[in-house]
Amino acid sequence: MLQLSRGDPKGVAPTRCLTPRRLFVTAFPQSAYLTILTHAPAESVKLFADDLLPLLGTITVIKNSTGLVMLPYTDTAKGARFHLGEVLVAEAHVRLGNGVEGYAACVGRDLLQALAIALLDAALQSDIHTDSITTFINQQHMAQQQADDRLLRQVEATRIAMETF
Repeated sequence: MLQLSRGDPKGVAPTRCLTPRRLFVTAFPQSAYLTILTHAPAESVKLFADDLLPLLGTITVIKNSTGLVMLPYTDTAKGARFHLGEVLVAEAHVRLGNGVEGYAACVGRDLLQALAIALLDAALQSDIHTDSITTFINQQHMAQQQADDRLLRQVEATRIAMETF
C-alpha cells in the first residue's frame, strides 16, 4: 500500500499539455483526468499508484493535509452564486526528482488517495508510464460512465406519464 513520510470529461478531445521538460498527449485535459481519478474507487487508485512508486525516483511531499473549502453553488432561478457550506478535502502536492509537480484534492479525509492521485498527475506530466496510466484512467472513465448510465436508466424506470383531462 502507498505509504510515504512527509518531506467531466465526456466527449473531450485529446489535449497536449506543455510542461517545462516535455510535451505529452493524454485523452483528457488535466482537470478531466484528475476528476476521473478522484471519482474512482480509492483503493484501486492507491494500489495502482503503489505499483508505480519504484519508477518515480525521489519524491518530495510538499503538502499532504486535510482542510475545509467553501462549496459554491449557483441559484437556478436568478443565477446568483452563493456558498452552500464547507466541505472537508484531502489535498496533496508532490514534486518528483526531475522537478515536475503533481497535485490532487479529494472530498473527504483520505490523504493516501490524494497522495496517489498527485503522484499519478506528476507521473503523467513527467511522461513516466503514460500508457499504463492512461489505460487506467480510461478504464475508470468507462466504469463511471456505465454507472451513470445505469443510474439514469433506474431513474427513468420510475418516471410515470400523467394525462390531463
